[in-house]
Amino acid sequence: MALGRMETKPVITFLKTLLIVYSFVFWITGAILLAVGLWGKFMLGPYISLIAENTTNAPYVLIGTGTIIIVFGLFGCFATCRGSPWMLKLYAMFLSLVFLAELVAGISGFVFRHEIKGTFLRTYTDAVLNYDSEDEKSLAVDNVQSSLHCCGVYNYTSWLGSVYYPANGFPTSCCSNPSDCNPKDLRNTTINYTKINQQGCYELVTSFLETNMAIVAGVTFGIAFSQLIGMLLACCLSRIITANQYEMV
Repeated sequence: MALGRMETKPVITFLKTLLIVYSFVFWITGAILLAVGLWGKFMLGPYISLIAENTTNAPYVLIGTGTIIIVFGLFGCFATCRGSPWMLKLYAMFLSLVFLAELVAGISGFVFRHEIKGTFLRTYTDAVLNYDSEDEKSLAVDNVQSSLHCCGVYNYTSWLGSVYYPANGFPTSCCSNPSDCNPKDLRNTTINYTKINQQGCYELVTSFLETNMAIVAGVTFGIAFSQLIGMLLACCLSRIITANQYEMV
């Protein structure tokens, strides 16, 4: 049995090294998810608010998931260094749950990706038609038009049917050159269309979102399948340590 323990020790050391390296990488993925969540909250907030017909908690889910992964990544390093079988089993169980959750989320996003354009078209059109320059949807429209240098849904004519246009003309967020664009000009139906961006926002926004969603989906699937490696390492190490402890009794 002493010989068996001597032969097992290098294997345990090797698996511990791999699992510590994996746990560190896992911790980094948690930091990436946290960063993506914060980025989604502060950078994609206006786009998300226009795509979602109801308030979405997606950025907060990513932030929460990233934080939990960071904590369990540290736990995985601690469990590996301690060589505790029950801690390693708990770590493997957590990795399997994370894998399943991320896989379901990734597949759902892929399956329903085609609905995004239709939902955005409907919600953005509604936001333009009911624009009042003050509510959350209106501020999101202003943010999109200013940042992407666009106006309206397909083009600026979308504003002609809005409740805002008859009294106020185009919103200032439509201006192609803000320094040469004032509310009086935007109300003047003779020249206002010469002061604004001619391209609509629909095509620009959907293209922007698809590009960034592809990045987020790729990161999510990559992280999800990496959980399988960690889960197998944790399970193998736990079983070998348990068997080794049993032989010592």
